Amino acid sequence: MRYGIALDIGTSGMRCQLLDLDSGETLGTAITERHPIPGMNFIDHVNYAMKAGEDVANGLIIETANNLFAQFGVDLSQVEMIAVCGNPFQLSLFQNIEIRDLAYAGKNMVKSLGVVSPPRDGDIVDATSLGLKGMPKAKVVIPPAVTHEIGADAMAMMLMTNILEEKEPCIVVDYGTNAEMALVKDGNVYTGSAAAGPALEGQEIERGMLAAPGALSEIEITDKGWRCYVLDDTIAPIEGDLIDPLTGEVLEEGPMHGKAVGITGTGVIAALANGLKQGIIQSPVIKTPDGLLHLQDGITITGKDVEEAGKAIGALRAGFLTLLEESGLWVDDVKKAYMSGASGLYVDARKAVEVGMVTPGARDIIQFGNTSIAMARKIILGEVDLDKLKEFAKKLRATHCMFATSEVFKNIYSVEYSLWCNSMPMSEYNPMMELYNLKPLPELPKPEDIEVTRLAVRDLPDTEKCKVKIIKCGTIVTGIVEGCIGCKKCMKECPEHAIEIVPEGVSKYRAKIESDKCAGIACRRCEGVCPKKVLHTMDLKIES
Repeated sequence: MRYGIALDIGTSGMRCQLLDLDSGETLGTAITERHPIPGMNFIDHVNYAMKAGEDVANGLIIETANNLFAQFGVDLSQVEMIAVCGNPFQLSLFQNIEIRDLAYAGKNMVKSLGVVSPPRDGDIVDATSLGLKGMPKAKVVIPPAVTHEIGADAMAMMLMTNILEEKEPCIVVDYGTNAEMALVKDGNVYTGSAAAGPALEGQEIERGMLAAPGALSEIEITDKGWRCYVLDDTIAPIEGDLIDPLTGEVLEEGPMHGKAVGITGTGVIAALANGLKQGIIQSPVIKTPDGLLHLQDGITITGKDVEEAGKAIGALRAGFLTLLEESGLWVDDVKKAYMSGASGLYVDARKAVEVGMVTPGARDIIQFGNTSIAMARKIILGEVDLDKLKEFAKKLRATHCMFATSEVFKNIYSVEYSLWCNSMPMSEYNPMMELYNLKPLPELPKPEDIEVTRLAVRDLPDTEKCKVKIIKCGTIVTGIVEGCIGCKKCMKECPEHAIEIVPEGVSKYRAKIESDKCAGIACRRCEGVCPKKVLHTMDLKIES
């Protein structure tokens, strides 16, 4: 049998599917629980790769890819093609090419460092040259980037949704830790990338997880209580328990009773929208007897969870409004919105509008699944070829807005932060916008006036045919810590329980860190608590 593999390297994790090249049938799906590089977002990954070394970061991604492919349980020597999709940074690490031109904002900094940007205009390389094991015949197709800021994932988002065919202004967003967005106006494309953080993917949430079997993904208000929905083994949402959100009392058991193990970002959004609607949440405070919002199987939402989700939503809305300002449009000018990615598909679109996760004027919403893996599949099956992708990338007229350096984005995000984290009432939103000489937000459309079209049941296609395999991609980074006294304070301090200190020889200790659990450079609480200040996580290398 001839095989092909579609691989999506996202900021929150890696997903792949095995295809029969002759029939086009999906034979297997494998995903990671998290991203193998320490950190909770794109910026963390960049910082880790820069400080720990590109070779270390590349090794983590390639080892994880090899572990994923092994889950298929087939003869990998029969794999003929692998198509990979991701943002420019993730694909550069996958290829083990220069990343410093992506890490620094501004051409002058890159020039002063003597960095030469490598070509990112698409390529086909041997799998073995990348370190992929057991595939001597396999060729890896790497799609082009439009610019250094606009990568294959953004291009997939635009191609798979056909947004460029729209006659009226519209916006598409690939929801995730690094939310890619594109606004189309008169054939021109305005793009941006909001570092929304991991809350929309269920991370940095106390009971959070990625979309996978056992994840609580939706909550509906009924006249008796809140009905929970849990993803089954095919990653489809199935009815769970009816719960009293104030106490956690089970009012009625559903088919997925006892099967919820965590909550996705979409579940958090649903809980947030419901809590705000019923006055249980006054961000970031939860007004219940114990300060917790209670869901199925003992899963709760904390005030910190509300704050984390709010910061992610705030970054999204600040991104939408910044693109609108950049293009000369405003909220009422863009009535159609496309939502892609797991969070964009599984979330209740009307709830997403209510909390600010969708461009505020949207009245026509189309929900897609994973556009990155969709494009990779089309490449595998010959429905999209590399030459056409290169042609598309060259012709695409795109203006990229760097939110990190945009004063408009910074000002709007400060308003959002006040709303979500400082208990500012929504009634003060527009007065604060006026202080920054920004236009006000009009009243949101009513839920009944919003038309929603959902084009997929599952984020990944064909998962009902074969069970999804989930792996912990916790590659160990390790090293002897000179001067360590073995007090293990770092182990107690780590919020993710990612680090272990083990004795090795006489008066010597080795640090071992599970890379996917580690919150990375933005955390480093283990280093801060070390009494001898001898623990340096960036010096650790992949365990051989």
